[in-house]
Amino acid sequence: MGYRYAVLGSGRQGVASGYDIVKFGDASELLMVDKDMNVAEMAVSRINRLTGTEIAAPVKADMVDLDSLREIIEGFDSLLSAVPYRFNKGITRAALDLGVNMVDMGGHTGIVMEQLAFHDEAEKKGITIVPDCGMGPGLNVSLACYVMELLDDADEVLIWDGGLPQNPEPPWNYKMTFNVGGLTNEYDGSAYFLKDGEITEVPCFQGYEILDFPDSLDKLEAFVTSGGLSTAPWTFRGSLQRLENKTLRYPGHRDQFLAFSQLGLLGLEEMEINGEKVVPRYVFHALLENCISAPFIRDVAVMRVKGMGCKDGKPAEAVVEVVDRYDEGTGFTAMQRLTGWHASAMLILATRGELDRGAVSVERAVSGRRMVGELEKRGIVFKLTEQYL
Repeated sequence: MGYRYAVLGSGRQGVASGYDIVKFGDASELLMVDKDMNVAEMAVSRINRLTGTEIAAPVKADMVDLDSLREIIEGFDSLLSAVPYRFNKGITRAALDLGVNMVDMGGHTGIVMEQLAFHDEAEKKGITIVPDCGMGPGLNVSLACYVMELLDDADEVLIWDGGLPQNPEPPWNYKMTFNVGGLTNEYDGSAYFLKDGEITEVPCFQGYEILDFPDSLDKLEAFVTSGGLSTAPWTFRGSLQRLENKTLRYPGHRDQFLAFSQLGLLGLEEMEINGEKVVPRYVFHALLENCISAPFIRDVAVMRVKGMGCKDGKPAEAVVEVVDRYDEGTGFTAMQRLTGWHASAMLILATRGELDRGAVSVERAVSGRRMVGELEKRGIVFKLTEQYL
């Protein structure tokens, strides 16, 4: 007898998660839920074709209507939210009411903290809730845990990650492999790091540097964006002296989007122009999305995580790298694989009862070693380097 799953949001990341759930999650039933029935049906067709099953089925529902959501997920074992972060607190409430395990792809640290406040209630219900899964936050935090586990005592963890087109085209040299709102959200506000052991607010676009990467990627630029560490700085305060996360792009990207930000195009406050009320960010989305999105993208996802500290009484460092590319066999982008599969792997472990019950952050939910092992089963390749300094 298998498990009953629901994936909320049947777009790029949701369909990758659904595929992985059918392939690795002992699923007897999978509902692919979306407000657009055509999107849900296309996701189901793809999942069933790739897995050679008829397990997935489409359902139309809008996440604004939580009563309808409750009717859909009642009696299910687990759900995965791949919808915009603003819906996740309400979805968490529905999951708690019905005793359904849940993970989501997050995107807003404040909302994640509100979800984690439901820990006691989730524990009493005997379910596991893990917000902010995906590539970053998500896998980057799991790999931070991994390098910390490889050292006897870790002092610093530095993270660089990003999703890029394999063949960049000017003037943008970038293609979006996720929702445009998620992109602009990363470029607004501040990140929270650990510096000298204390929580430190760092504005977006700071910390610029150029790094060398192997595998024909050459040089990439890195800079601060918001939200990439989720709750990890608070969790590791008192154990790490330094914790940072920067986004990777082809050189030139940071200056473009810093200029857009300084122009006010990321603003969310309504303003009046020629008698019409507009929100700058929504106008920016409408103009930008057509320039940097495409129906088909051969991408590459890059991640490097470095831990520094001591091992066997000597100064040491551990570095893990991932360079994953669009998969010709399944048609999944690297971003779908690393984002969707981190979330689905976490949900599968929760469904099997292999995670602690309660509302738990990514860094507390499962060891880095275990998550690396789960993703290696799915063909993700990790390169590890350890050395004494």
